[in-house]
Amino acid sequence: MGSKYTKRYTEEFKRDAIALVDSSGKTVTAVARELGISSESLRGWYRRAKAGQGEGAPGELTSAEREELRRLRRENREQQQTIEILKKKATAFFVKESDR
Repeated sequence: MGSKYTKRYTEEFKRDAIALVDSSGKTVTAVARELGISSESLRGWYRRAKAGQGEGAPGELTSAEREELRRLRRENREQQQTIEILKKKATAFFVKESDR
């Protein structure tokens, strides 16, 4: 099991670590060991950075596409809530009209 304390790394540190992997020709594991960080953390940062540049695995979303998907899902959720409210109001209106 991992530590109960999670280390936080700055974006600058992550960018530098990713650049070191690219420029050194060393494996992600070797660079992570040199920097004293988890190889899985560095591997995740590296994979997300490559996907963000459009160099990820086939079908993997870029960071811009991921953000757009998040935004569209939020908009969809808000619109569904609006539709539900309008349905309830319309039902109440027609019940009130039919009582006249």
